[in-house]
Order: sequence, then structure tokens, then C-alpha cells
Amino acid sequence: MLLFSVLTAAIAPGLSLLTYFYLKDRYDAEPLHMVIRMFFFGLLIVFPIMFLQRGLMLLLGDFGNHPFLHASVVSAGIEEILKWLVLFFVIYHHTEFDEPYDGILYAVAISLGFATVENLLYAWAGNASMSFMLYRALLPVSGHAMFGVIMGYYMGRAKFSDKKNLGRKFLGMSILLPIFWHGLYDLILGVEQTWYWFIVPVMLILWYGGMGKVYRANNRSPFRFVKREEEVNL
Repeated sequence: MLLFSVLTAAIAPGLSLLTYFYLKDRYDAEPLHMVIRMFFFGLLIVFPIMFLQRGLMLLLGDFGNHPFLHASVVSAGIEEILKWLVLFFVIYHHTEFDEPYDGILYAVAISLGFATVENLLYAWAGNASMSFMLYRALLPVSGHAMFGVIMGYYMGRAKFSDKKNLGRKFLGMSILLPIFWHGLYDLILGVEQTWYWFIVPVMLILWYGGMGKVYRANNRSPFRFVKREEEVNL
């Protein structure tokens, strides 16, 4: 019974956050099967990421244990690059990616798929307690969602940018900024014994900025005028 409770606690945060961001799509809800598909892509990339991280650690040797290098390259770099590749090659040119907020939703789906499997592995292999799973829900799972918001927001800006050079700039930001924030997050947890004094402000900044990006992405939707016209006609 305890194992079932822990496994449920491992899965619930990812699904709850995914539902939250799905409902945040104000003007043109995405097909549910597409969102689920991207969530499963997030599940599937866990094992390639683990393989690449292990290989990079072997290649780097002792250098791989350096806190900054491990946080920014081995952890954040590999994880965010693989998420970005899935988002770009599977969704970026898809016809369902038809408004800026879609970038956020699909990026969050990929990130939460990854975070859910990571949670399950911690729960299964580490005999995790309910308190530990609560910690993971508030920090790692929530953090992955915010990295996804940043990635998806700038991916959306890139896709719907009128200027090619500006679009390339936003594409660059869609990978560099998630790596930066993810690396900072991992670095704080890795080197600071009193990490909670630092990680809480970082998470507050991420959530405040993330909700601002959600609001701005929705306001750039080309469907907002259509919905307003429908409301007037009613």
C-alpha cells in the first residue's frame, strides 16, 4: 500500500501540472492526443539522456565531477538539448502549432514526461518516502515545467516572428535560457548546503516569469479576435 502511494505521488505532480497548463490555453485548445503524444516523447527520452550523460561522464573523467561542469553540461545541457530537439523536429513545423502558446504547452508536456519518469525511478530505486516525493513535486518536477515554459515561449516567438533574424535569435534563446536556469538550479542544489535559502527565490522568479510568459503568449494568439467575435455574436 505504501509503495502504491509513493508511486502515485511520483506520477501525480506531472499530470497535475500538465492539466494546469493545458487549461491555460485560452483561445484554441490543442488536440489532447497531441499533448499526450509529446508527454510520451518526454517519457521516452529519459533513457537516451541517461546513456549520453553516462558516456559524457566517462569521457570527461574527473572533470565531469566539477560542480559547474556537471550542472551546466552533463545535467542541464544534455537534458534540455534533447527536449529541444524533440520540440523542434516533431512539433515546430506541425500544423497544430498554430499559436504562440502551443510552444509552451508542448514543451511543458515533453518536460513533464521526462520529470515523471525521473520521479518514478527515484521512487522505485530509492525507496522514497512521501516527504521526499513532496519535495520532488515542489522543486524538480515544478522546475522542469518552468524550463519547458521558457523553452516553449521562445520557440513560439521564433515561429511567429515576422523577421528571420529575430526568429533565429528567439530559437537560440529557446535552448540557451532553459540550459542557464536548469544549470543554475542544479548548481545551487549541488554546492550549497543551505540550498533552500537560494532555491526558493530562484523558483519564485521562474514561476513569476513563467506565468508572465503564459499571459503574453496567450495575448499573441491570432485566435483571440475570433473568440471575441463569437462572444459578441452570442
